[in-house]
Amino acid sequence: MYFETHELSVGYAGRPLIEGINLSVEKGSILTLIGPNGSGKSTILKTITKHLEKVAGVVEIENSNIFKWSNRELAKRLSVMLTERIDPELMTCEQVVAMGRYPYTNHFGALTPQDRAVVKESLCLVRAEELAERPFTDISDGQRQRIMLARAICQQPEIIVLDEPTSYLDIRHKIELLDILRKMAAEKNVAVVMSLHEIDLAAKVSDQIICVKGDRIRLFGPPETVFTDEKIKALYELESGSFNTLFGSVELMAPQGQPEAFVLAGGGKGIPVYRLLQKHKRAFSTGILFENDVDYAVATALAAHVVTAPAFSALCDAQIAEAKRQIDRVPCIIDAGTPVGVQNQRSQELLNYAKAQGKRVLTGTEAAEQMA
Repeated sequence: MYFETHELSVGYAGRPLIEGINLSVEKGSILTLIGPNGSGKSTILKTITKHLEKVAGVVEIENSNIFKWSNRELAKRLSVMLTERIDPELMTCEQVVAMGRYPYTNHFGALTPQDRAVVKESLCLVRAEELAERPFTDISDGQRQRIMLARAICQQPEIIVLDEPTSYLDIRHKIELLDILRKMAAEKNVAVVMSLHEIDLAAKVSDQIICVKGDRIRLFGPPETVFTDEKIKALYELESGSFNTLFGSVELMAPQGQPEAFVLAGGGKGIPVYRLLQKHKRAFSTGILFENDVDYAVATALAAHVVTAPAFSALCDAQIAEAKRQIDRVPCIIDAGTPVGVQNQRSQELLNYAKAQGKRVLTGTEAAEQMA
């Protein structure tokens, strides 16, 4: 194993905050720490990079204790991007990135042509070439994140440690940054250890996940074993709303009370209607949804009642009857616009039934306009 800790305890002034930390990461892979605010993710990262004194335990790179290394020696193997802001006056972005070459320069800090080529390559990797000559203090927070990542890359590390690297970034640059890290891991054989608040992104980019909460590491494993609805709910103590691990999406608290509408949905057409009703606190029932339908996961989180059918089966009389009972209990039916095919062709019976019972029938667009 390239990088690992053994019974590491971290904290402040010799008092442990988290104990018994045993983590490991190979070159070419990404390890991500997730957990609630204040759980100790940053403390762990600062300790394994020697920014904080360890309370107990060992941190090793290739079986060698890094706490016995000089800072210059460590900087040739490991680079860091923490959340603390820096404000170097009178420095351009290119000069800030060039600071990453300090482990390799002489006592005068002079850059060689090779060093300057590495600086340019690092700026290109984070797509920040246009920022090179701009004063670092004049750029946005998101642009600063990219420059600080370029500085870390400029060290040409074997392992890179990042604390919330996607903070301040818009969605485009979040995706680009994580794509850069994924490529670095795969193409340059770099080990990546980072913390993320966006657990949906953590699930997509990481090879291993560590869940940090309380005085111990709660979970450590691949995303497919860590990211279950029950584990994420317990980790973040979700009492209202839910996190859908299948979609990587958050759903707010389901509307309370008696349903006011039945949403005829399926094929993804129901999701915007469900969220519209949730936003306006209108309870609803829905169906008939196949259990493998994209609408199903969101419906079960937000609807008061969901009429379901087994995947890959045709609708049967019992399901139609249950849906009609739900329609009888509401004044309105919303047709989300689901295309009708072989398996769900009987759903047209529900529209005809609603009209025959004198129920209001709205399209999803009409429902949105009425609630605007």
